Amino acid sequence: MAKFEGVKWAPRQMRYLLADKSFALLDADAPTAAVSRSVFYATFLCFEGIRFFCRKGPGGRLEVNFLNWHKNLERFRRGIAFNLSKDQAEWVPSVEELETVFVHQYFADPAIRAFLEEMADLGAQGYLRPFTVDEEQSMGVTFPGLPAVRALFCRYDNYLGEPFTGVVIPHLVRAVAVNKTGWLKLGINYLVSLKAIEAAKGVDPGAAAALFLDDRTHAPLRERHVTEWDSSCCLFGLRDGTVVKIPESELILPSVTIRGLVTILREMGVKVEERHMSYGELVDRTRAGELVVAASVGTAGIMNRCQKLVLVDERNAAAATHLPDKGHPLYARLAEAKAYYWDIFREKVKLPSGMNLYKYAL
Repeated sequence: MAKFEGVKWAPRQMRYLLADKSFALLDADAPTAAVSRSVFYATFLCFEGIRFFCRKGPGGRLEVNFLNWHKNLERFRRGIAFNLSKDQAEWVPSVEELETVFVHQYFADPAIRAFLEEMADLGAQGYLRPFTVDEEQSMGVTFPGLPAVRALFCRYDNYLGEPFTGVVIPHLVRAVAVNKTGWLKLGINYLVSLKAIEAAKGVDPGAAAALFLDDRTHAPLRERHVTEWDSSCCLFGLRDGTVVKIPESELILPSVTIRGLVTILREMGVKVEERHMSYGELVDRTRAGELVVAASVGTAGIMNRCQKLVLVDERNAAAATHLPDKGHPLYARLAEAKAYYWDIFREKVKLPSGMNLYKYAL
């Protein structure tokens, strides 16, 4: 479902070696070693996606704004820790260390100043993509020998996420709770996402997203719980005006964006329930016309409403189809919350209670 328009990458990427804490700027297209555990065994591969806004403050000084991004950095830390051995635990960077590396070393470097200035003039959306890789040239099946954080960022004009068609895919699971990988942003999770979208197109050729259920494939289909979309979390708007947010678990990536949207919706007076939703409930509410809007929530697109959601039975045949009720107040309310969320970055609206806007002068 991720489709970007007007993407332009910064001219340099950064590298931070965890063992000796050394920082370096690299060319934007600097490669990784062809002979690496990261390449062959997906060792030490995790990443983050972090939205930001670049502006010019008083006196024309360049500033970058992040919303609740310490939660992104903490999630990134958990991914790094998962990929290292217990003996390498001291290499896991702190949130404050990552903040320093990304903002005060990478963003503050003169080599990318002109790119940030251009972003500020355009008022463009910014997307920071840190990731990890084993820089050591080795094929041994062991923990990384030279783990590093790399990062690069881009600006983009639009994220083409709405409208979209989704299909429930019960026979694939994005993560397994016992491995505790679902709450981490790991590359291994996203290949399953692509396979699920491919399966979704087999049900509806126009499908652009797959909705996953939990990993209890042995349980009756109706008893399994809805978890998340292929690359984003989900919200369900009901006819009584309630929005349902699926609670975080070891199967679900803890979304920074969805927490912000829930806060905004509640301040708008919308009732938000955080609870599990069984697949049986989703099917029943769809058939009864009680589901008025389903939405995906993620960093790049913030929030996108589904134009059609196909629910399948045990034979993978369509059992019910949700179409949004665009005349229902919740349909518009979700769009208003999305716009408000982005306006927080731009300091055009009041910061909701419990949310933090991190502002850095460069």
